[in-house]
Amino acid sequence: MALPLHAAHHRELALDETADLEACSRGIAWVRQALSDWNLLDRGQDAVLVAAELLSNAAKHAGGIRSLTLTHYEGLLQITVTDPSAEPPQLRRHRPDSIGSHGIFLVDRLAQHWGTRPNGPGKTVWATLPLPP
Repeated sequence: MALPLHAAHHRELALDETADLEACSRGIAWVRQALSDWNLLDRGQDAVLVAAELLSNAAKHAGGIRSLTLTHYEGLLQITVTDPSAEPPQLRRHRPDSIGSHGIFLVDRLAQHWGTRPNGPGKTVWATLPLPP
């Protein structure tokens, strides 16, 4: 479910297939700054967490992060992360006692909708979240 191109706010950050924690940290800081610029930071903490999980998943399991995009439109925020792997993320059975491996489970719980779509030789993973009033 892609939000309209005429969305109220749209930003994209290129990360050049970086697969390290520094890229994740830069992406998270960028998301916080965009939400702050749009006066949404106080309502967008779930979005920061979802972005962190999508970035981490791309860095750890998909060969790096190509880009991160935020689109805000009519009370919804869409986060997309593009990576070089065609393999979609897997929603596994949640094990609350495990250390790590909660990323896609958290995305599934916090997002209104999420999914993947092909993007060249890789893919884009997206999540749409409602922003509380």
